Amino acid sequence: MEWSPPDAMKAFLKTSDLCKIHRQGSTRPPLEPECMEFVSALAAGRQAKLIVEITTQGVTPLTLALAVAATQTRGHLICIVPHDKTKNTISNHLKQHMDLEKVARIVIGDPCEVIKQYKNIDFAVIDGKYEDHLRLFEIIDMKQKGSVVVVNSKVCRKSFGEVVKGKRGSVESVVSFPFGEGMELTRMGSSNSCGGRSCRSGKSRRFYVVDE
Repeated sequence: MEWSPPDAMKAFLKTSDLCKIHRQGSTRPPLEPECMEFVSALAAGRQAKLIVEITTQGVTPLTLALAVAATQTRGHLICIVPHDKTKNTISNHLKQHMDLEKVARIVIGDPCEVIKQYKNIDFAVIDGKYEDHLRLFEIIDMKQKGSVVVVNSKVCRKSFGEVVKGKRGSVESVVSFPFGEGMELTRMGSSNSCGGRSCRSGKSRRFYVVDE
């Protein structure tokens, strides 16, 4: 997947606007705005067509950020929720944003079973608080070259890279970010760029989108 600066920039800006809307009337947003903007820009910039989110919290601003990326790439977002108590909240969130509702599909069920329906996923965001996340790491079918997995890493017993390394394709890079409770990004296979330059292991606090 080639990096697209214009798509990354557009997703970043639209997500930033959404963050401002959702901060109004909420003193504790689920994730820092820069996290949502970063993830949205990364998914859009990498031209992800099939985006999957596994969340234990129902729809959050991060879900909307991923839907923004899907609209930018003309792709689809599959949001998998392991329980149905948030179903009405999910519908209400998406109906507020008609363009996002068109690209997002909410699936209620066991993530480890539901995920088997989707192959060659381009971009995945996995909630590390999902109890069976290690099994999910083993099952999820990511595209072997250039796909990206983002995980809430501090609560995981093992990282995604540790679980899949040497089993399916190759793990090209693992990068940690100090967003929220900690976030780990794993890139699979080989690709020419990550945000316009090579990805390396380590920590980073900022993500720059350059519109060329």
